[in-house]
Amino acid sequence: MPASCADSAGVGRDSHLTLHYRLSLSDSGEEVVSTFGSRPATLQIGQGHLAEPLERCLLGLREGESRVFDLAPGEAYGPRNPDLVQRVARSLLAADDGDAGYEPGDPVGFPAPGGGRIAGVLKALDERSALIDFNHPLAGRGLRFEVGIVGVL
Repeated sequence: MPASCADSAGVGRDSHLTLHYRLSLSDSGEEVVSTFGSRPATLQIGQGHLAEPLERCLLGLREGESRVFDLAPGEAYGPRNPDLVQRVARSLLAADDGDAGYEPGDPVGFPAPGGGRIAGVLKALDERSALIDFNHPLAGRGLRFEVGIVGVL
C-alpha cells in the first residue's frame, strides 16, 4: 500500500545511499525513469541529485527496505507556473546552435546571465519567435516514487 512521504523515519540528511528507484506518472503509470533492472544509483542526500521532496521520502529508510510513495500533483517538482511559458526571439535559437531543425517538444538551452544554462522545452515556433516552456517537465504532475535501499553510508 502506498505511503505518504510524512511516514518516513531513518536515512539521515547527509547520508550516502545506493538505491534503486522508479518515477512514474500517477495518472497514466508511464515510467519516467527507473534503475530497477540495471545499476543502482548512488547519491548523497542534500546534494541535489534528487528533488528535495523526493529526498524527504528517503529519510528514515533502512538498508534493504523498499517503499512506494504517491506524491500529489505539484508536490515533487512544484506546480506549473504559466509565467514560465515565454515567447522569445527565434534568433536566440539560431545564436545558440544554428536553429538546426527544431520541432515542438525539443529541449532547448540558453546561456544564463550568471553563467551556466537555462533549459526549456520548445512548444511552438514561427518565423520570428519561439514559445518556450521553462517549467520542469514534471511540474504539476502527480508521481509515484518507488525505492529500494541497497546500502546506506
